[in-house]
Amino acid sequence: MFLFEDTIEVPRPAGGACLLDHFRRFCSRRFPNGITPIRFVVTKSTECHYECEVGLVSGLPSRYSVPVDQVFDFRRRRSENTERFNVVLMVPTGIGAEIGGHAGDAGPISRMLAEVSDTVVLHPNVVNASDINEMPENSLYVEGSILTKLLMGTIGLQPIRQNRILVAIDDHPVKTYLHAAVNAVNGARAAFGLSCPGIVRLTPPIKMSADFAPSGRSGGRVEQLEGICELLSDLRGRYDAVALSSVIKVPHEYHQGYFDAQGNMVNPWGGVEAILTHTLSTVFNIPTAHSPMFESHEVANMDPGIVDPRMAAEAVSVTFLPCILKGLNRSPSIIQDSQALHQHHILSVEDISCLVIPNGCLGLPTIAALEQGITVIEVGENRNLMNNDLSVLPWKQGQFIRVRNYWESAGIISCLRAGIDPMSVRRPFKNCRISVNDESIYNSPIESKLIDNNEERFQFYSSLPDK
Repeated sequence: MFLFEDTIEVPRPAGGACLLDHFRRFCSRRFPNGITPIRFVVTKSTECHYECEVGLVSGLPSRYSVPVDQVFDFRRRRSENTERFNVVLMVPTGIGAEIGGHAGDAGPISRMLAEVSDTVVLHPNVVNASDINEMPENSLYVEGSILTKLLMGTIGLQPIRQNRILVAIDDHPVKTYLHAAVNAVNGARAAFGLSCPGIVRLTPPIKMSADFAPSGRSGGRVEQLEGICELLSDLRGRYDAVALSSVIKVPHEYHQGYFDAQGNMVNPWGGVEAILTHTLSTVFNIPTAHSPMFESHEVANMDPGIVDPRMAAEAVSVTFLPCILKGLNRSPSIIQDSQALHQHHILSVEDISCLVIPNGCLGLPTIAALEQGITVIEVGENRNLMNNDLSVLPWKQGQFIRVRNYWESAGIISCLRAGIDPMSVRRPFKNCRISVNDESIYNSPIESKLIDNNEERFQFYSSLPDK
């Protein structure tokens, strides 16, 4: 049983075909029985096709069977619950995002948006910073595949008081790192009351190796998953969430090179971690998170010097475990029962008000929001490796809003939450005019001349209705 990635080229659909259905049909034809898509991202859009990278699982035993097209399962929401304003904040792992692409450096963003939201739903990459995790009190910490399913409408989230966290660690040949992991868990038990039914050593260990995809996005390969799957199956009922800590093999030069690059190198570990946690969360329907273990004393004892602040938390940690233990401690339960999704205490896609994403990020969460009619706010300043113009997608009027930075996203959220047109607080303030036949009822859209460091222009907001 192993996990890997494949790069595919998908032709653009004809006419107004649903993009989600188009990708589902293509992948159903592309991948044979026994190979299951577990993660899907569009890395580049052209006039003729989409360049996509797909995380895949092969050799999954029948008792853990996952339908081939489960990753594309979709349930359209019937309405939007406007009693509360709940925001989904995403910074996809392994894409080299300027903000959130390193070690929990989107944490301040999550706290800012939490101040203008009732609830912020986020995933580990946003707030995990090795020994630090300062996620907001009104946030829900969920693995990336669970966040995707929430937007796809197939699951709901039930807030809980506390999880029993099973900790699974590699049977590392250097006992120092085993001892450090145990100390990190015991420290969390003593410092914030973590509930841990046990720490188990994985023998043989999970084999994880990191690499870079053709797009430059980080990914990799995972092997020897049978042990962790058997463990999670045998211990069902004794835990609510799983924290994993294992070695990720990377070329030796990556360790120093990552810090020497001062933020210009994509984090090589995050992509393969996401493939692993996507798979385990999907198969076992549980919250999961992963932290890497040092490979050797040689790696652990390197002096990275004074590094870019965005990766400084990684430079001073030994286990990288505390952040995931804190996140999983109150990670919500995953509700699959379609009847239960409509209960008042379950947060479902009907309760989601908007999705906030970095520039050009086109994956299943964005496509799901498009189909669900959820407002999407794209932050231009958060540049990354993804090369997609989201404005050309078939958005409804006002559904897609492009802003320059996260300050502006907070302003837009405040307007949407208050029920006012964001353009009403901008100037110049143009008149409406009487339309003739098919002419627009508004004047031409107002474009804010927003210039970022690369002299790229972003249209701030358009009030033009569909013609």
